[in-house]
Amino acid sequence: MISHDLGTLSILAATMFVAGLARGFSGFGAALIFVPLASRFIGPQQAAPLLLLTDGIVALPLAWSSWALASRREVATMVIGGILGVPLGTLALASGDPLLLRWLIVALVASMLALLLSGWRYHGKPHAAATVGVGALSGICGGIAQIGGPPVVAYWLGGAHAPDRMRASTILYFAFMTVVTFFSYLAGALLTREILWLAIMMVPTFAAGLYIGSRIFGFARPDIFRRICFGLIALSLVLSLPVWG
Repeated sequence: MISHDLGTLSILAATMFVAGLARGFSGFGAALIFVPLASRFIGPQQAAPLLLLTDGIVALPLAWSSWALASRREVATMVIGGILGVPLGTLALASGDPLLLRWLIVALVASMLALLLSGWRYHGKPHAAATVGVGALSGICGGIAQIGGPPVVAYWLGGAHAPDRMRASTILYFAFMTVVTFFSYLAGALLTREILWLAIMMVPTFAAGLYIGSRIFGFARPDIFRRICFGLIALSLVLSLPVWG
């Protein structure tokens, strides 16, 4: 049961706004910021589905504009891996001990942050097996905590894709994975009417953050905003450590 006290709802709304802001100006980071911190207050089994529904309601329509530009064959190949990985992540989320899951989420987010900070990119030639493998890893991380983005970004940034095509492919991939994860969470009894209503409540703050973040992106260098996003992720990690209670 999620606490409906004003303090908890305010923290969730503020965190959702910052998560939307980060995604708006950097293209990633929403789950890395929201899930670990929200898990401290409502538990991981509620935090991940809450972000899935909120992000799906707000961002899923973006897939329509990405269809024509995306590398659809490569996206489809990666989706195959994602379909294999998401149920494994969902199983871990649905059956895991909440405290252990919080530590696991912290460890995963810290690993993803380290990957992003390292600047590592996959420079090998993309092929079907590697693409399916990255999709499976992304699916597992996405199923556990909605943090499937960094492996995909690191993999595709190292290829020969033009930035606009890579961005379109990423948006299209996660649109498909949102649908896959929705049904996986539904089968795992992770989606409840309470989560749905809470997601509807969070949509305005997430959408506002997404809009403002995308608008201010044009007024500063992208690398500065990425550093700010990294800082927000690190702050979320520190605040969400289970040692605080």
